[in-house]
Amino acid sequence: MTLPVADTLIEARWIIPVEPGATVLTGHALAIRDGRILEILPVDEARRRYGSARRHVLDQHALIPGLINLHTHAPMNLLRGYADDLPLMEWLKAHIWPAETRHVSADFAWDGTRLACAEMLRGGITCFNDMYFFPDAVAEAALASGMRAVIGMVVIQFPTAWASDTDDYLHKGLELRDRMGDEPLLGFSLAPHAPYTLDDAGFEKIAALSAQLDLPVHVHLHETQDEIRHSQEHYRQRPLARLHRLGLTGPSLIAVHAVHLEDDEIELLAAQGCHVGHCPSSNLKLASGFAPVAAMERAGINLGIGTDGAASNNTLDMFGEMRLAALLAKACAGDTTVLPAARALEMATLGGARALGMQDRIGSLVPGKLADMTAVDLSALNTQPCYDPVSQLVYSAGRHQVSHVWVQGRLLLDDGRLTQSDEAEIRRIAHSWRDRILSRSPAR
Repeated sequence: MTLPVADTLIEARWIIPVEPGATVLTGHALAIRDGRILEILPVDEARRRYGSARRHVLDQHALIPGLINLHTHAPMNLLRGYADDLPLMEWLKAHIWPAETRHVSADFAWDGTRLACAEMLRGGITCFNDMYFFPDAVAEAALASGMRAVIGMVVIQFPTAWASDTDDYLHKGLELRDRMGDEPLLGFSLAPHAPYTLDDAGFEKIAALSAQLDLPVHVHLHETQDEIRHSQEHYRQRPLARLHRLGLTGPSLIAVHAVHLEDDEIELLAAQGCHVGHCPSSNLKLASGFAPVAAMERAGINLGIGTDGAASNNTLDMFGEMRLAALLAKACAGDTTVLPAARALEMATLGGARALGMQDRIGSLVPGKLADMTAVDLSALNTQPCYDPVSQLVYSAGRHQVSHVWVQGRLLLDDGRLTQSDEAEIRRIAHSWRDRILSRSPAR
């Protein structure tokens, strides 16, 4: 009998597949062939069956699905720390939008995304869902880094360096999708920025295209009380009700932040099969509030986790987001059982995959799925002793403990070293942008 052939065999102290939930496998190995998970089986059997495969012996590590950053603005890594400790609308209107007007270009998007990808890979993130101008440069930079990315075809009502009006944004975004849609590491979404930056006609076009092309709709929604007041003043409706009226609610909708929700709005999101991108650090830093995670969990809404952009976080650290999401949910609900560690890990992996419509390909370690994986070294003092590796991953581990990352079976982080990116060059370019931005900034 001819034995199956594997390219790579990964032996880990613990394999945490996420699916089925609450499963931790010890003494097992994961076999990869042609970028997909071939099988997970006991180590001794794996060595007999796949003796010729390249072996990684990770005897102090947990192997988990690659983390999925459900919401970010990758190029904004170049604005990390530029305007901190300000209310959202002041931060946007007085600082971020003017800086973007002065500096955003294809080069800005490329360089910022390369910086973001390097940071994300070092932190165990294998896929990110982006929303930013010059999405063509974002896509090219993600590919150059070897990452999986869902590229947001950003739409905003006013002109920017990328496009002039709603139709121009959509035309350029769809042209990009047509040109790069066959890239196996890329997906695409429609990305209207927010209810306060797009009119009804624009959202109606988004709804029609989403239905026609089966594309996710990735939008900031119910992030702040100011957003809700603006909607009531201009449209006589709260933002979610307005989007529901315009045909946007449904399984394609990824509502980012979803902080200020009333009970009937949670019921609507659940009934329509919408998804929520929870961004706990950004919500805290911008004083947006506390998302009602426990209530959304009870309603059965699918939740994923996002970092938001580095200009409002200020890190792309999914380990920090998992821990914060779990702790805030407990404190806000007054219930220690809300969002246990295994559920937080699921949100950061399979939850994000479900929101992106990619749960059949990524988000869990299941034979047949793509081999997007992260190894975390749990031998450090801060993760000792280890009674429960899932608990340690969520409550104790840090992204500095990520040792290896694979995307579609390709090793992109090897024992803490990026294999596709020149860190020194990325650092030099980031310093150059800092000097350029400061030289053209008004006195602060």
